[in-house]
Amino acid sequence: MSKQVVAIYPGTFDPISLGHEDIVLRAATMFDKVILAVATAHHKKTLFTLDERMDMAREAMAAHPQVAVVAFTGLARDFVRSHSATVMVRGVRTVTDFDYEFQLAGMNRELMPEVETVFLTPSAKFQFISSTFVREISLLGAGDDGQNLVSAGVYKRLLAKRAAK
Repeated sequence: MSKQVVAIYPGTFDPISLGHEDIVLRAATMFDKVILAVATAHHKKTLFTLDERMDMAREAMAAHPQVAVVAFTGLARDFVRSHSATVMVRGVRTVTDFDYEFQLAGMNRELMPEVETVFLTPSAKFQFISSTFVREISLLGAGDDGQNLVSAGVYKRLLAKRAAK
């Protein structure tokens, strides 16, 4: 019997975008189980709380039973090992992303040589999306700005944040 391959896709997901969804769903076709690991992000000021980010990610992945959404804090290494994962998934859109992710993959290899990092590029229609752009466009824009960058549930939450500001 072969061992189940578990992949971790870590990130802040503030908020989860259609680009993130594209990456995790494509990873789910490659691995037996994908854990979308939502970081507490103690080093960043996030727009959404951890609970809100978890809710949005769970909603986005609800129709995909091979994808679990789990919060984590601390080093990704410890989270990966605690879930017996052998793959870490990272999304890269640009050369700048790749440069950072390449360095991170090297550090992760040093910390956990038993885990491989797999880089996935988003589908062409999602390559320009970043959570930073999503937040700025949605909070500073008007009307339906940003609606085509996130799922309907995420967009509704962004509109509520905009109305509260």
